[in-house]
Amino acid sequence: MFYLLTSDIDETVSLAETMRPTAAIVRPFMTRCSPRRLDRQAFRFLPLTRTSARSIVTLKDHVYFAKAIAEGSGRIGGVVRSFGDTPLELKTSMPRVAGGKGDAANPEELFSMAYASCFLGSLQLMAARAGQKELSERAKIHAKVFLGHPEDASLEGLGLRIEVGVEGVDDDEIISAAHNSCVYSRALTQGCQVSVVKV
Repeated sequence: MFYLLTSDIDETVSLAETMRPTAAIVRPFMTRCSPRRLDRQAFRFLPLTRTSARSIVTLKDHVYFAKAIAEGSGRIGGVVRSFGDTPLELKTSMPRVAGGKGDAANPEELFSMAYASCFLGSLQLMAARAGQKELSERAKIHAKVFLGHPEDASLEGLGLRIEVGVEGVDDDEIISAAHNSCVYSRALTQGCQVSVVKV
């Protein structure tokens, strides 16, 4: 069975703003959190449990942090580096369909990989808590991040639409619980704290 979750993110800034490496990783092409707008028509295909209304999710502490640095020409011929136990360095490029060479990774690819991995971990955790660990052992998560122009002509720049497909798990409650606990789903539907500072 293949379940599909979709979410639209329609708050955008100018294309020039999107090229800045200071844009929040979990909110590409956005400069501020807007939970109410992000929650509109979110995840239409499953009866997901609503969490209590909050203006934004804030942290009382942190157990881990990831750091990345982007340099060069940004999305077009730039370089992005991560730091940690297993440092990673990737070149970046615009996709061919967007007029680029398509010879390197792009932010949407990286974001979809991160989202899929996180959602799978949440799915496995929720299945284990429900005493059905075996349900998620062969599960696959298909995360698609669509980059495009908003239908609202008054909005400049680009926006995102996200689809998360759950393959191999039929239990709606476990999928719903995974969505509600996945940190990327939570950031997109409930908001996350973003600070932009000079370094």
